[in-house]
Amino acid sequence: MKQFLFMLIAMVSTVTIAQNYISGQVTINDSSEPIPYANIYFPQLEKGTTTDDNGNFTINNLPSGVQKITISVIGFETFSENITLPATSPFQFQLKPSAIEMSEVILSTPFHKLQKDNVMKVEQEKISTLKAKGAVTLSDGITNIAGVESITTGMGIGKPVIRGLSSNRVLVYAQGVRLENQQFGAEHGLGISDAGIESVEVIKGPASLLYGSDALGGVLYLNPERFADPNSNATNINTRYFTNTDGYNVNFGHKASADKFKFLIRLGQAEHSDYQTQDYRVTNTRFREQDLKTGLGYQSTNFKTDFRYNVNLSKLGIPEEIGIQSDLKTPLEPYQSLTNHILSSKSTWFFDNSSLDINLGYIYNDRQEFEDHHHEDEDDHDHDEDAHEEEHHKDQAPALHMKLKTFNYNIKYNLPTMGKFETIVGVQGMLQNNSNYGEEQLIPDATTNDVGVLATSHIHFETFDVQLGARFDHRNIDIDNAITKQFNSFNGAAGIKANVTKAILARLNLATGFRAPNLSELVSDGTHHGTNRYEVGNINLKNEQNFQTDLALEYANEHFEIFANGFYNHINNYIYLAPNGNFINNTPVYNYLQSNARLYGGEFGVHLHPHPLDWLHLESSFETVTGQQDNDDYLPLIPANSLTNTLRAEFNTNTLKKSYAFVKLRTTFAQNNVSQFETTTPSYNLLSAGVGTTVTLFKNPLDISIAGTNLTNKVYINHLSRLKTDGIANMGRNISFALNYTL
Repeated sequence: MKQFLFMLIAMVSTVTIAQNYISGQVTINDSSEPIPYANIYFPQLEKGTTTDDNGNFTINNLPSGVQKITISVIGFETFSENITLPATSPFQFQLKPSAIEMSEVILSTPFHKLQKDNVMKVEQEKISTLKAKGAVTLSDGITNIAGVESITTGMGIGKPVIRGLSSNRVLVYAQGVRLENQQFGAEHGLGISDAGIESVEVIKGPASLLYGSDALGGVLYLNPERFADPNSNATNINTRYFTNTDGYNVNFGHKASADKFKFLIRLGQAEHSDYQTQDYRVTNTRFREQDLKTGLGYQSTNFKTDFRYNVNLSKLGIPEEIGIQSDLKTPLEPYQSLTNHILSSKSTWFFDNSSLDINLGYIYNDRQEFEDHHHEDEDDHDHDEDAHEEEHHKDQAPALHMKLKTFNYNIKYNLPTMGKFETIVGVQGMLQNNSNYGEEQLIPDATTNDVGVLATSHIHFETFDVQLGARFDHRNIDIDNAITKQFNSFNGAAGIKANVTKAILARLNLATGFRAPNLSELVSDGTHHGTNRYEVGNINLKNEQNFQTDLALEYANEHFEIFANGFYNHINNYIYLAPNGNFINNTPVYNYLQSNARLYGGEFGVHLHPHPLDWLHLESSFETVTGQQDNDDYLPLIPANSLTNTLRAEFNTNTLKKSYAFVKLRTTFAQNNVSQFETTTPSYNLLSAGVGTTVTLFKNPLDISIAGTNLTNKVYINHLSRLKTDGIANMGRNISFALNYTL
C-alpha cells in the first residue's frame, strides 16, 4: 500500500501546469446558421457550458491531452468526438437536424461514451421524465424503464428487479459509490429519494467485471444532479401533489459555481397516507421521508474533485391486512425507521493523455424495525392522532436494530490511448461491519472485506468496436469472531458493436458474473417480521456463478426505429428460500437452498415519428422474462410479460415551451409460471395520460405538469407485490400535479 501511495504522489507531482481553453461556434450542418443554447460538455472532466445567441462558446482551465467533447440540443443529433488540447484555433462544430431524441453520455460504463458508441447496451432515463409519467417514488419510477420492475410492499417500499433478478443480485450505485443498506430483505427498499438525482442508468446483465460481487443481475446507477456551469447559479423549487394518497413530494435546491469552486444543496420531504383502491385504503402503506443532499466541488486545470453527502430519514409502514381506514400519515406498527448516510468523494488527476480516478465512499445504514403492538383506533378526521402516534413511537424499543457501516474504494487508471486501444486498470474494495442493538437478532455481527482487481480495453475499428475485460475478486467474511468464510471468483466479459449498415446497429455481449452468499443466507436464525418468516441460513452455500449472452439489434432512420434485445442467463448454485413445513412461534420456517437456474427473454419495440409530423411519436414495446430451475420448476417473483403502447406529442411555441402530452396503455399478462410457494396473478390493463409545458413567470421558467395513472380505477394485483398473498390490490386511480420553478 505504501508503494502505491509513493507512486501516486510521484504521478501527481508530474502533472503539467499548462492551462488550456477551447472556443468555437456551433452551427447547423451545411449551413452557417448558429445554434443557440447548445450544451457543450466534457464528460470525463464533468465540465461544460452552453452556447450564446450566436452559437459561440468558451471553456477555460482545461488539461492537455485527448479529451472527449459532446454537444447536444433538442432537435439535433448529439455530436461526440475526441479533440486534442491545447488547440491552435477555434473549433467549428456542425450538428445534423434530427427528430430522434438526443443521446446522453453513459456514466455507468468505464469509457463514458454516448449510447450509440457503447459496446454494452445501457438504458438511461431522466428522473424528470419518470416524474412526468406520474411516479410517486424512485422505485415506482424505474418500472417505466424496459426490463426493470420493482418488488413492492405498498407504495413506500420498493426494490429494483432487472430481468427477473433482485435483492443482492442487483447493485445500486449512488454518488458514484455502491449503496449498502441491508438489501438482502425482500421488504427493504432503496432508502434514497429521487430529489437531487438527475438520471438513472440500468446495466441489464452481469456487471461483475465493472463492479464485483452482487452485480450478477445488473446495476442501477443513479447520477446526482450536476453542479452549475462555471460562473453561474440556479435556485429551484419542485413540488408534486398526489390525489390517491393525499400526499406530497417537495424539494428545494440551490447551486452556484465560480471558476474553480462549486456548491449545491437540496432539501426534500415527502408524506403520504395509505393508498386507495376502488373499495378501500390499504392500512399502513403510509410513509414519511426527509432527505438532504449537498455537494462541494473544486476543479483546476489538471485536477478535479467533489464531495457529496446525503442523509435520508424515512419511516415506513409495513402493511399486514386491511384494517383502520384513515388518511393520517404517521405509520402504525409494524414499521421501519431508517436513517441512511452516504458520504462520497470523486477525484481525478489528469496527465498527458492519461488520468487517475479515485472514488471513496462511506455508507452508514441505521435500520430499526418495530413489532406490532395493540394501539387505539384512529379517528379518521382528528389529526391530533398523528401526534399521539409519534409519542407512542418514541416510547417503543425496536425489535430489530442493525447498523451497517460500509467503506468502499474504487481506483482506476486510464492508460494513454495506444492506437486503437483505450485501456483501464483498477482495484476496488469494500470493508463492511454489521452490528446488532435490538431485542432480537436476525443476522449476527460480522465483518466483510472485499478486494478485486480488473482490466478492460475498448478497441476501435472502422466499422465495429470490441470491448474485453477480466477481473479477480476475493471476499472474506468474519462472522461473530467465530466463523470465517472465504469466496473467490474470476470473471470476464467480451463484447462487439458493429455498424452492419448505416441504419442497423448490432451488439453481442458475453459475460460471466458472480455473487457471494450474504450474511442472511449464510447464518440467519430468527424471525424476519417484515416477511413473516423464520429464516434459517446455510453456512455451506457456494458462490452463485452465471454466464449470460446478450444480443441487441437496432434499426433507425430519420422517422422510424425498431429494437430487439434478447438474453439467456444461466446461474449455477442459485440461492433461494423454501419452507420446510415446520413452525417456530407460529411462524413458518424457511431454509436457504441452492440449485442451478436459467432466465431468458428480452425487450422488443418500435418507435414511429412520421414526417412531416415530427412532433408525433408512436411507441410500442414488449417485455418478457422466464425463470426456471434446472428441474423446470419456475423461480419466484418473476415479472409477468407486458405490452406498452404510447402516443406522445412534443411541441414548442413562443408561449408554451417544451410542451408535451401522452396517453399510455400498459397491458400486463397473466403470470401462471410461478414457483410452488407463490400464487398466480391475472392479466390487467392500466391507462395513464399526462400533459406538461413550460411558461415564463417573472422572466423565469415554470414547468407545469399533470399526470394520471390507472385512470379507469382498475382493481388489480401486480405479481411482484408482496401483498398479493393476502389478495390486497395495488393503487387505484391517482392524479398528480407538479410545479417546478427555477430562478
